[in-house]
Amino acid sequence: METTVAIAGGIGFFLLGMAVMTDGLKALAGSSLRVVLAKAAATSLSGTFWGAVVTLLVQSSSATTMTTIGLVSAGLLTFQQGLSLVFGANIGTTGTGWLVALLGVRISLTAYALPIIFVGALLKLMGKGRWAASGAAIAGFALILVGLTTLQQGMSGLAEQLNPADLPAILGEPGVPWWSGALGVLALVATGIVMTTVMQSSTAATTITISALYAGAINLDQAMALVIGQNIGTSTSSAMAAIGASSTAKRLAVAYVAFKLIAALVALVVFPVVVRLMLRASESVDPVTLVAAYHTAYNVIGVAILLPLIGPFTRVIERIVPERVSDFARSLDPAALAAAPTVAIEAVRRTVARILDALCSSKNGAADSAMIREASAALHEARAFLSKVTEPLVSEQEQRWLISTVHALDHTVRLAEVTQESARIDVTLDSPDERRAVKLHAEAMQSVAAAAGAQASALAPEALPLDADPSDADPSDVTVAGMKPGNASEIQPIERLARCAQELADLRLEHRRLTLDSVASGRLTAGDAIARVEAVRMLDRRAHHAWRATAHLAAAVA
Repeated sequence: METTVAIAGGIGFFLLGMAVMTDGLKALAGSSLRVVLAKAAATSLSGTFWGAVVTLLVQSSSATTMTTIGLVSAGLLTFQQGLSLVFGANIGTTGTGWLVALLGVRISLTAYALPIIFVGALLKLMGKGRWAASGAAIAGFALILVGLTTLQQGMSGLAEQLNPADLPAILGEPGVPWWSGALGVLALVATGIVMTTVMQSSTAATTITISALYAGAINLDQAMALVIGQNIGTSTSSAMAAIGASSTAKRLAVAYVAFKLIAALVALVVFPVVVRLMLRASESVDPVTLVAAYHTAYNVIGVAILLPLIGPFTRVIERIVPERVSDFARSLDPAALAAAPTVAIEAVRRTVARILDALCSSKNGAADSAMIREASAALHEARAFLSKVTEPLVSEQEQRWLISTVHALDHTVRLAEVTQESARIDVTLDSPDERRAVKLHAEAMQSVAAAAGAQASALAPEALPLDADPSDADPSDVTVAGMKPGNASEIQPIERLARCAQELADLRLEHRRLTLDSVASGRLTAGDAIARVEAVRMLDRRAHHAWRATAHLAAAVA
């Protein structure tokens, strides 16, 4: 009974310490975690490297994975880039095993851990901001040390009651038939899966395995089989979390499970050979260290196999889990809200840009009515999505970014409404002023499509000057993302759009006066004149809202 209590208490301290430390480290990282991950995944190799580094620092593969899902959902990363970060997180999460193998099971650190917990708790309770986060990280680390010491004591008691011979014999042991050894390996792999599933932490399960090996309760080969199962088991939490989740979360969960299964299959195929090599190496190297090395090598080899094939691999996953949401609203994933407020804002900005591009590239015919309804629904969804961003934005730049995005969203909603109304107007515009209005409108829409298309994929549009307020600024003064002054063909879209909108506004007033006056002279009926005035007014409204929305999008700094 005392052994069971010690083992359970050690696991509890360890899990609690991991949770507290991870929360503290995540708070310390703040938005830096999102920024680093977004910039790190330029290539699959760099994404894997930085995914491992960030996970090692934050001590949570879940934090890395959830942030990655948010970035992919918002469109800041492609699915392939996000997958490379997840691959790296699998390598980074093995770092805790090294801490346990080299330090945790060898030294009783309780005497040092208790004062560290006091210091960390003091900082957490009395400090603010980063000081409080630092206190949580320190206290969590000390709790892990207490948990490891308690677990070590429990495993020592277990070793007196449990002999490795009590566990299934596996491949590589003398006198064991291959079929019996294979069943033994599978039995231990299944045990490892159950351990991780129950504890929802492969790190904790691996820690128990290392502690049991150090105490002599299990052999090296048995520990290796358990590690394979524990690595598979860590994917069960992702699979369960993906139930009812977005397509992005489901794709990453399926990819994660597939990665774990492929790595496990490779490990099982070469297990008889590797076990012999490890047993021979254990004559000169500590078995506990070998298990930590095997845990890391297991994940590194799995990544090394799939990384060169990441392109075909992602395409297969995308076929297995197709996108089921509207193309307009594909960035509005709840995972973007969970990642960071700025990620959610960027998701809305890209959604607005795509809709603006579609509305201004379309014609006002009945054939476009379905697209207009779909765009309107996506805009209302974007408005509800943005309303869920309740966490305050710290920097002035982020606040301006949000304000500009809200302005762009508002004007795009109005543009969709006007586009829907104008589709119902059936009148021929044939006077010189009306033909001029149609030409100006077409030129404005062409400019919007050119600008909005670039903004839908741009990450960092040029900002307003730091002393400017985007809500009061003249949108015609803002250039489009990636359009550098000096190239006339590139800096023209918004300036040309502003000019077209202004000329159309002036022309509308004069056209209204002349058209209504023509009723008195008998050239037009009252109904025909009003219809023509309304048609030109719709052209003017579309150009105006498209201009304002495009300019505010360009002011939204990502």
